[in-house]
Amino acid sequence: MAVIRLEARRRSNIFVVQWDKVRLKDRETEGAFTFQAVLCHNGTIVFGYKDVPLPVEKINSTEHPVKVGLSDAFMALLSSPYSPDAKRRTIYEYHRVEIDTTKIVNSSAFEFTPLPTCLQHNTCEQCFQSNLTSGCGWCNTLQRCSNGIDRYRQEWLDYSCSEQAKGTCDDYAQGGPESSISPFNLSPPVMTSSPATRPASPVTEGEEEAPEHTAIIAGVVAALVLLVFLTLLAVYYINTHPTVAPPFYLMQRRTNNYWPSMKFRNQGCHSSYAEVDLGGYEKEGFIEAEQC
Repeated sequence: MAVIRLEARRRSNIFVVQWDKVRLKDRETEGAFTFQAVLCHNGTIVFGYKDVPLPVEKINSTEHPVKVGLSDAFMALLSSPYSPDAKRRTIYEYHRVEIDTTKIVNSSAFEFTPLPTCLQHNTCEQCFQSNLTSGCGWCNTLQRCSNGIDRYRQEWLDYSCSEQAKGTCDDYAQGGPESSISPFNLSPPVMTSSPATRPASPVTEGEEEAPEHTAIIAGVVAALVLLVFLTLLAVYYINTHPTVAPPFYLMQRRTNNYWPSMKFRNQGCHSSYAEVDLGGYEKEGFIEAEQC
């Protein structure tokens, strides 16, 4: 059992998470670990170890791997191999920093200092002209500088930023590469520009006319379904009520080309008509009755 303490120090712009007296399962008598992780506003991360009762490399890693360090990853939505229409979330790790566990001892600390990245550039000019980074491209739709490999990669792909990144700042000023925006309706969690710089729901011209065509098709289908239903209902009524006026009226008005001769069968509560073959006799106005 361990006690986890959270501490946020606004004045020093740090956030501290501390684990107090953490003991290994089934090895409680070997001592308790006390350590903390510190997140700084400038991106620096510090791991501090106060109490380390036994070497980390002696911790059993059979049920769970024992690792110390940092890793960067992004999440992407990919088509499932079992269903092309379904999407599944996949996490890709693209960078890792590991600590030598033999150096983790009592009262030790490890500091991670962030390196310059494309994401820190807020303008197109900084993105292309900075000497601190390389391989950066500017996505005018998202107003973001990136090399395409970071935690926002899914948005980079959805908005076709790889194509826009091939242009220059002059092209963006003239509105060239921005015309290659893909018709996706997404709301990125981080946006450095004002809402007016990117359309909330970019769609193509064909998609705007889709609701009108859909309504027409739906009306036609509904009319056909209603017509089929009424036809089946009339046939069912004639077969189940052969003695009422409508069936006899239809038989009296029939012609040789369309109305065959019928045989009336009365079977208890169920009455019906059946077509009969009269050979060489004239079928007009001929009805044959049969007793049950």
